[in-house]
Amino acid sequence: MSDKTELLEEIEHLQAKKDSLTPYYFFYVLFMVVFVTMFTFPKIYLNQQIYYKSRDIAKLKIEYEMLKEENKRIKASVEAIKFKNQILDTIF
Repeated sequence: MSDKTELLEEIEHLQAKKDSLTPYYFFYVLFMVVFVTMFTFPKIYLNQQIYYKSRDIAKLKIEYEMLKEENKRIKASVEAIKFKNQILDTIF
């Protein structure tokens, strides 16, 4: 019987020791958090930068398409004015 009680006491002693939070455990957790942050922060930062740049590119592309359409309208207007001037010059 005493062997069983001694064994139970040892097991309880080991379990009580594992249940307590030690500074080593705290620093281990802190180290893991810093380690994970070091690898995830650059990825998040790069993803955000890519998102903002692609948004700017899309905005510039829309403006470019609008300017191309405006250029076509202006060219058509200039051609119409040239045509009118040629016709008016030949009439008078």
